[in-house]
Amino acid sequence: MTILILLVVVAFVLWRLPKIELGHSAAYRRRRIMNWLPLGLTYAFLYMGRYNLTVSKRAFENFAGSGGGAMMGNDAFGLIFGIGTVVYGVSFLINGPLTDRFGGRWSILVGAGGATLANVAMGLITWSLLVQGAGHAFFYRNFVAVFATLYSLNMYFQSFGAVAIVKVNAAWFHVRERGVFGAIFGILISLGVYFAYDWGGAILKSFGLIWVFFVPAALLAVFWVLDVLMVRDQPSEAGFSDFDTADATSGDRGPRLGAVKVFKAMLSNPIIVTISLIEFCSGFLRQAIMQWFQTYAKQTDGVLGLKGGFVYANWGLLLCCAGILGGVVAGVISDHLFQSRRGPAAVLLYGVMLIGAVVLTFAYTSPIVGWLVVAMSMAVIGVHGMLSGTASMDFGGSKNAGIAVGIIDGFVYLGTAVMSFTYALILPKEQLDPTGRIIGPATDPGNWQPWPVAMIPLALVGLFFAWRIRNAKPKPKTAS
Repeated sequence: MTILILLVVVAFVLWRLPKIELGHSAAYRRRRIMNWLPLGLTYAFLYMGRYNLTVSKRAFENFAGSGGGAMMGNDAFGLIFGIGTVVYGVSFLINGPLTDRFGGRWSILVGAGGATLANVAMGLITWSLLVQGAGHAFFYRNFVAVFATLYSLNMYFQSFGAVAIVKVNAAWFHVRERGVFGAIFGILISLGVYFAYDWGGAILKSFGLIWVFFVPAALLAVFWVLDVLMVRDQPSEAGFSDFDTADATSGDRGPRLGAVKVFKAMLSNPIIVTISLIEFCSGFLRQAIMQWFQTYAKQTDGVLGLKGGFVYANWGLLLCCAGILGGVVAGVISDHLFQSRRGPAAVLLYGVMLIGAVVLTFAYTSPIVGWLVVAMSMAVIGVHGMLSGTASMDFGGSKNAGIAVGIIDGFVYLGTAVMSFTYALILPKEQLDPTGRIIGPATDPGNWQPWPVAMIPLALVGLFFAWRIRNAKPKPKTAS
């Protein structure tokens, strides 16, 4: 209900904003909604089938592994999640060009279908472990290797989602209205986080661990069918005229360049490279908060009592609300205040991130830590939606949007991988007593100071590069 009310308020605000008139008919706007809505919700449920690993950690860390520690402790989770995110980031080198060649509709169908099968496989392995435990010697002794392999397979197919949604919508949205689409992109990301954490947590509590994997698989299968029926790559495929979107490839009527040439062109573009570096920082910071706050709260609960607080109990809901607000603020001020420039919005939100990281370093053991990381999430999700979801199609152009978002989102998840491996090394290790209760260094909040400290340099670097592109706008090949 809270999210629904917030979405209604956001819709009202967007409706009341001054309209940017581009000649779209009411019928076109309606069909565009029917195009991006199932596509966007598929992307949200891909998130649910991606971050269910984090939800499963809550249950797995209470089972003893073959070494006597938690089956999925901080180090094991960091390794599994880190390997998966490296695969996700590198996969864009393959999936970006494939999306530009075969279209976003093809990509979302491949991605959703593959992620469905990967989640079913993780659910079956989990079921086997729960039923047979140490009796299933191979899975029990090689838990990290098996789960890292399956999660990496899942993340390969997951990587089709971002390039698909940007590629499809690049043809349906003009540059001057893409800031608002960036807000929509942020909302979809936020709903996916909510589905993963709150729906996933409720599923874990009510139905058990295996359904944390099976339910997202079922939802993705349903939306795969809806995407087949409703999603189209171009307005002309839905009975409307294609139009000039005024992005970086607007007016380019030449032959399609090979993937290697496009990659070279993108990597020689200082704006694309700078956005990629900003998003590397965003990937580190976003997941440093999303993946570790609840673990921190749970493991230090005996001292801080954060697990019984409102933020912990409603983590997915609050991340969703924060992401919606961050995406809407970034998108609206970009289009209506900064003439569709994306840099100034990124500067403002990265300023919030830097201040938040510094304050968190001194306040991470205080009761305000939960609300502080929610505010930081609002800023970093707003930046991510604006740059990965909008600037990628602006500066890559609708013709090369797949490769552009592939490069940029690849850097996001390389940043996430660096975060995951970093925290696997610097965070305190978990120990279990004979009853499965967490004991040892991880329960002492003082041992968790590296968590906020590691965020400060990334926030500072992200702010610096955001400032560098504050005046950047795409330049069409011909006058629009």
